[in-house]
Amino acid sequence: MKISTKGRYALRMIVELAMHSEESFVSLKDIAESQNISKKYLEQIVPMLNSSGILRTNRGNKGGYMLARRADELTIGDILRATEGTLAPVACLEFEPNTCTRASECSTLFVWEGLYKAVSDYLDSITVQDIIDRKSDIS
Repeated sequence: MKISTKGRYALRMIVELAMHSEESFVSLKDIAESQNISKKYLEQIVPMLNSSGILRTNRGNKGGYMLARRADELTIGDILRATEGTLAPVACLEFEPNTCTRASECSTLFVWEGLYKAVSDYLDSITVQDIIDRKSDIS
């Protein structure tokens, strides 16, 4: 599995917003400048995060973005599912139940199920707050 640029940039954007959570809304321009990411590229990511209930938006003079949930409630898995669509390593695990016609006879299915569980469990065990705390410990 390979995480796309959208997934990686979305995570950086969310961490940036979490670090400013006590303030008001943060403009996309400020996020783009702080993270050295194209504003146009962030504009493509925002709808995914917004429709997943991760972001709050506000238009107008004091507009911008902020987290819709607390950083300690938002997992890396949440963010990557919003941008990547799924964390499944193979197509047959993208939907529950598995509708693959070969599922009952597939000798390798347990490998992919185990990988999927390991990746999901790991990414769901790390919150945005964990990243911020670790960043503070390193600084």
